[in-house]
Amino acid sequence: MPLLSRSIRRGIVTPYGRTIMNSDDYFQKSWIRFPFDSSLYQWVQHALPYARKAINATDNQQWLRCGGTWFAGVNVLNNDENGSVDNGPSIAGECIDFIDKELGFQNISWDAGQVSVCYPGYPKPMASESNAAFSYRLKRDAAHVDGLLPGGPERRRHLREHHGFILGIPLVETSQGASPLVVWQGSHEIIRQTFKRIYSGSATEAWGDIDITDCYQQARRLIFADCERVEVFARPGECYLIHRLALHGVSPWQQDAIASSDGRMICYFRPETVGPEQWLNNL
Repeated sequence: MPLLSRSIRRGIVTPYGRTIMNSDDYFQKSWIRFPFDSSLYQWVQHALPYARKAINATDNQQWLRCGGTWFAGVNVLNNDENGSVDNGPSIAGECIDFIDKELGFQNISWDAGQVSVCYPGYPKPMASESNAAFSYRLKRDAAHVDGLLPGGPERRRHLREHHGFILGIPLVETSQGASPLVVWQGSHEIIRQTFKRIYSGSATEAWGDIDITDCYQQARRLIFADCERVEVFARPGECYLIHRLALHGVSPWQQDAIASSDGRMICYFRPETVGPEQWLNNL
């Protein structure tokens, strides 16, 4: 079961004999980045051709958005529950040790990976989004919390998915200005307190029926005012873990950014390892 409490440690000594970033960064700042790991790099090298194939597949062109500057690629990577692609290596390394020991998740059943690609010029407006929505994407990085999905003609939001964490694995080399992930540090605790108020007195099985749109928007405004916005950059063989409650988004592509024809390609995993109560209350 996921851990509801933990002892404070100033660092984690891994089986590889190195100490990674302070483990408290994840619990206090909403994210943690892991240094180069040869096991993870082997996974990247094997998975990359399959990610490229998925991007170019005719059946996946529905994911090309923002005037061709963003391939959303949700669940397009054909990996198995171990994270292995076509009998290749499983996802391994210091990040998995952290997830195991600090978050309490063992033997994860991995979801199909999202292959998210940004290209020069991101974002361009979409015909399907309003001017306000595009402005939010451009000026606020389309900031969101995963699992709070819009529905109906008015796009009202409800809690629909209960991810344990977000794992981001860069697949190709780019410069730092190539639409990096953005996180508002400490935002997960503001989201937690907001949703504790929303769901107080309601049975957990009814949480998904509660419209959280207005309170969620208020929480985002508070986060924008009070939390530091940071751009998270990593290279192949490195990775980062984002807290499931953290407000995060994607930065616009900077004019001086450098990337190959692959663009900025990152594989994201969001396994549903918890239920609604654990989603809200676990560290």
